[in-house]
Amino acid sequence: MLEECGLNYRVIPVDIGKGEQFHPSFLEISPNNRMPVIVDHLEQEPAISIFESGAILIYLAEKTGKFLPNKMRERMEVIEWLSWQIANFGPMAGQMSHFTNYAPKDLNNDYALDRYAREYNRCLGVLNNRLEKREFICGEYSIADIATWPWLLPYKAFGESLDTFTHVQRWHKNIKKRTGASNGVNVRKDLRRTNPPSAQEREILFGQSSRSLKK
Repeated sequence: MLEECGLNYRVIPVDIGKGEQFHPSFLEISPNNRMPVIVDHLEQEPAISIFESGAILIYLAEKTGKFLPNKMRERMEVIEWLSWQIANFGPMAGQMSHFTNYAPKDLNNDYALDRYAREYNRCLGVLNNRLEKREFICGEYSIADIATWPWLLPYKAFGESLDTFTHVQRWHKNIKKRTGASNGVNVRKDLRRTNPPSAQEREILFGQSSRSLKK
């Protein structure tokens, strides 16, 4: 979204394998100890921080006047599909990624993988139906597309094919051609994890409870 809007920004990496997301300074701007979170240094202090991807997208859309219609009917349609991504497509892809890439191999994960694979597939069907008569999810390119597209990218790693989802396939190719979108998904590509997490990192990443929130 930052790339699409042409905004200047600075990336501050957070090493979640070392538990930097639980530092008090990060908790102040991200109460859920998760990314993304942005801090907008306005012309007048204090700066404003926004966490959760949906809230960030709406904030940036309103700040720049881009990718979120002003008319109520069209605006709510975009927010509906943004909410669909947040509540459905994103979480299903996230769980698929976890059980595919991080779950211990000595456990029987067949049920979990089948459960999330089916839901991911179902969501692709919902998206495909939606795109049958539209170039983008809500007609014009919007924050609904910006939020949804990154969760489609790992479909091959999940054992999916777009052969039967021809409208999704077309949509995917159209977004991939956008300079802002392609630049955005490659921001700090050098920091992507290439090795499985160590036992210590696994405990930090997946072994947290409410006690982790204590300041």
